[in-house]
This record gives sequence, structure tokens and C-alpha cells, in this order.
Amino acid sequence: MANREKNKKTLLELAKLSQNCCCADCGAADPDWASCTLGIFVCLNCSGTHRNLPSVSRIKSIRLDFWDDELVQFMKANGNRAAKNFYEKFVPVFYYQPQPDDCEVLREQWIRAKYERMEFTEKNRERPYTAGVFEGMLWKKGKDNGQFLERKFVLSVHDFTLKYYKEDESKGPKATISVKDLNATFQPEKIGHAYGLQITYCVDHHTRNLFVYHKNGQEIVNWFNAIRAIRHVYLKTAFPTASDGDLIPWITRNYLKEGYMEKTGPLQREPFKKRWFILDSLNRKLLYFKTQLDAIELGVVFIGSENHGYSVRECVPKGTRGNKWKCGVIVETPDRQFVFMCEQERDQREWVEALKTVISKPMMPQDYTTEANIRRRR
Repeated sequence: MANREKNKKTLLELAKLSQNCCCADCGAADPDWASCTLGIFVCLNCSGTHRNLPSVSRIKSIRLDFWDDELVQFMKANGNRAAKNFYEKFVPVFYYQPQPDDCEVLREQWIRAKYERMEFTEKNRERPYTAGVFEGMLWKKGKDNGQFLERKFVLSVHDFTLKYYKEDESKGPKATISVKDLNATFQPEKIGHAYGLQITYCVDHHTRNLFVYHKNGQEIVNWFNAIRAIRHVYLKTAFPTASDGDLIPWITRNYLKEGYMEKTGPLQREPFKKRWFILDSLNRKLLYFKTQLDAIELGVVFIGSENHGYSVRECVPKGTRGNKWKCGVIVETPDRQFVFMCEQERDQREWVEALKTVISKPMMPQDYTTEANIRRRR
């Protein structure tokens, strides 16, 4: 008969080993669950997806459930490192591997891709997102009435473009978007759909957004990784001497901070207006929009480094009018002072911390070009 306490102690010791102390799927620390059929340790969030794969994975708590001796020996013989070496052996370098804070669809499809579809166990396996052309239908937010309408999208590595069409495809694409500055990030809460994706690009140094979703989780993640695949090819072409390690952060990125703040004008006597802000730390841009689902930015503030005269601090501005919020943030630049107001002190602290993170980083050569382009717009 199995010794319950002995097996529990053994499992807890296995979970503390360096190869098992983080979730096998998202990297979260201190996993309390395990798949006794795959031999891996996982976190609570990822265990939920495993429970939906009964033919592949059987989940048990390493603290609360009863474990037979044979299952404990199986966990000893396997573990996260062994599973990674088998199930993730041929993951493409561009393929996004979710982190603990990522949305559910990314975690779910990563887990399904590994253990259910076994997409990464064979070197030359065909994957839809690695084709030279990826096309299909997505639901896109309309510009006029805000409704989501089904549109055809075509992503092509041959000319490095993303195109989308209205109902009559014979009239040509409604828009042709270069992948040069293309970014994609999942935004389920903002878009109001579990599979919502925000696609961002630049036109004449101005940022534009497309908000799309698909009704199938696997399909929207395939779109996301198809965008990452073409971005990787583009970056390898544009920067042939750069390593994959240097290029991966530039393929796609999540934004460091988003949310509403109130903003006043350059004289600081203009009425405060509520705006949606996005901090793109990689490009050192603080973008603002009228609402969180606006297609076109209203403006942008370049966030340079401390050595170049940029700083941020909390404040309580005096003599302002029209502002409903009282938690201030001041951003100093070589050209002017920007004053923003947050609704709560927590928001104020988070914005100051996020902006300090950007300001503390040294500027790269391309940042000076970005700074000059933004200054020319004023």
C-alpha cells in the first residue's frame, strides 16, 4: 500500500528541484499541481487547461490528492526538463511561449499545441503559421459605427504586407500594411472578446490600430504566430548580422502600461481632457487616444533617458482647471513639461514606476531617429 505522507514528501521535494520549480507551461513559480500522465509540474492556471484534455493529461494536486507509488516513480523518472526536451524540441524561434500573466487563450493553445497536437516533436512538420502566405477571415472593428464586421485578411512574406478586404475583393484591398512597424498583442478585456487581438502599425510616423477577433482560439493564435513569423523573417532580412536573441524582443511586444489619464495642453492652462494612454517601452513612446478603441492616435510623447534631460515625478498641480482627478504625474522633457492626472494613487504610482523604467534605460541609435520624427510633428 502506498505511504501517503512519504509520497507527498517525495512530490514536494521533486517540485523544488531546479528543473521542476516553475510551471512546465507558463513558467510560474512553485507549481502545486502535476500531470501524472505527462510527468510534469504545472501551476493552478495551466492545470485548468490540462483538465480539459482528459485523453492526454490527468491532473492531480501534489499536496491534497492521493498518489500511488507507481505514479510517484513515474514523476521521478520524468519531470519538466524531460517533457520540454520531447514536446518542445522543435519550437520555432518566433513562436510565442506564454508567461504567467498572459491571457488564457495563449496558455490554452500553447498547451494544446504541445501535448494534444504535438506540433513541436518533428523537425520538418508543416505548420499553418509558417507558410509564406497566411489568409483567412477575421472580425474587424468598423471605423464609423464601432461594429465588428467579417473581413478577409492576407499576410504575405513575399512583399512583407498585411492586407484586408471589404466585401468586394475585386476592388482590391481596403488597406495594405507594411510589416516593418507591425505589432500584435492580445487585448481580450479591451476588445470585449476572449480572442481579441490589437494590431498596431505606423503610417507617416503616426500610430494606427486595428481591433480584430476570431471565434476560434486556435485560429487567432495561429494568426498571432503567423504575424510573428513574418516579422522574424523581415527582421532577419533588415538586420542580417543580428542574432535571434537580439531580434526576438522586437518581433511583437506587449505594452508596459495602459490606461486612462487626464491631459492638459502645453500652456497648462487648457482644460484637462480624459485620454487613453499606451506606454510602448521598446519604442520609448507614450501614445494617447481619445478612447481605448480608437484607430488613430491623437498624439505621442517621446520618453528619452535621464542622461538626455527626461524625468518623471508625482505632483499635485495647482491652478489647473477642468480636471476631475487629483493624482498628478509630471514628465519633464528637454522641450516642455507634460502634466497628467490619474484617478487613484495606485494608478499614479504605477505610471511613475513604468515611466521611470523607460527613462532609466540608455537610448539606442534608433531612438534618436524616433525622437527627431516626433519633434518634427509638433
